[in-house]
Amino acid sequence: MSTEENKAIARRLIEEVVNKGNLDAIDDLIATDFVWHGAPPELAPGREAMKQFFPILHGGLPDWHDTIEDIIAEDDKVVVRFTARGTHKGEFMGIAPTGKQVKITGILIYRITNGKIVEEWFEHDMMGMMQQLGVVPPIGQAKK
Repeated sequence: MSTEENKAIARRLIEEVVNKGNLDAIDDLIATDFVWHGAPPELAPGREAMKQFFPILHGGLPDWHDTIEDIIAEDDKVVVRFTARGTHKGEFMGIAPTGKQVKITGILIYRITNGKIVEEWFEHDMMGMMQQLGVVPPIGQAKK
């Protein structure tokens, strides 16, 4: 696969699964032996974790949307820098709805083989999200 084809696969995962919640696209885009580094530990392993996670995300933040800021590819790797936004309208990670809007940034790294994503690593500003939801106080401020 070319780097442009690999970038198209990463874009499709973000547009179809992350932004639209199309779980059927997971089987098209993710390999059966997929490894999701950093997935929540309570989820099933492999691509089943994604099928479990995105309904949780969209249940808590139904308007969640990732905007791709940069996408870079070399060999079998694709790196995506993104900004995500959503409104906390449902329970998410045990947190009751706050109605607050959140905005976080993050980086995804995909390894793609034979047209399927076989590994994903990600880093995102979960602390910032928890601060925006009011669950964690801003740095230097004690929670009362």
